[in-house]
Amino acid sequence: MNPYVVISEEVKTALANHQPVVALESTIISHGMPYPQNVETALNVEQVVRDNGAVPATIAIIGGILKVGLSTDEIEYLGKKGLDVVKCSRRDLPVVVAKGLDGATTVATTMIIADMAGVKVFATGGIGGVHRGASETMDISADLMELAQTDVAVVCAGIKSILDIGLTLEYLETQGVTVLGYGTDKLPAFYLRDSGFGVDARVDSGKDVADMMKAKWAMQLRGGFVVGNPVPEAYEEDKAQITSAIEQALTELDEQGITGKDSTPFLLARVKDLTGGDSLDTNIQLVYNNAKVASAIAVAYCA
Repeated sequence: MNPYVVISEEVKTALANHQPVVALESTIISHGMPYPQNVETALNVEQVVRDNGAVPATIAIIGGILKVGLSTDEIEYLGKKGLDVVKCSRRDLPVVVAKGLDGATTVATTMIIADMAGVKVFATGGIGGVHRGASETMDISADLMELAQTDVAVVCAGIKSILDIGLTLEYLETQGVTVLGYGTDKLPAFYLRDSGFGVDARVDSGKDVADMMKAKWAMQLRGGFVVGNPVPEAYEEDKAQITSAIEQALTELDEQGITGKDSTPFLLARVKDLTGGDSLDTNIQLVYNNAKVASAIAVAYCA
């Protein structure tokens, strides 16, 4: 076992007994929303996982230690510290660990640490991707490379609408990452149920996904899966409103010269403000829905 990884007793017991475990990220706690709503949401997501037959494993770096499974106090600590916690992607891990810092895990780093611990299913909001204008900026999320090389299935509400979804799918195809639609033939677009783009295959149950996971990894094919799970219809955003908000947020991003890992938090925060908070409510509900589906996949995978 990696000496930098500490697994909670609950998660360790579940893994030892081949019980289903679902990884959860921590960026949503520190950077996704204000306190105390961030803590409340994180604990609710864990409860959704439990209610659906799996054990939650929220992942973060605390004092330089890679933690798989957080206590309520640790979630509270990250929630209160908020933006002072380092937002960690793969490149940041050596620095944060060596310096004994606190870090919130993105999709990429949650995948890395989950894989180290042997957790194969991960629920998040939406994955990163190719940013609009990337032909000039080369701004491409590390999430995509991680999906190409790390054996974890990622359940999400698709690719964030603030990104270039078409180019992101092209990148994933080049890297050999299978993109699935859970109960749909269309890839969802985070706030919207249909991005207008298709998926590689439709799946209609946790067992469908689990069978593909087992087949891929038994063939020694490296990399994960994107499982696109549409936001519940009742919480889908109005397309015109969300498109207008995203366009305005992107304009402000460019005007303010914000780049790199600060881009996504800025865009999501501005979209929330421009929609009067509606987008945040949607974000919370889609995370709950993804946790439910991820639990079904984890249960089937263990079976």
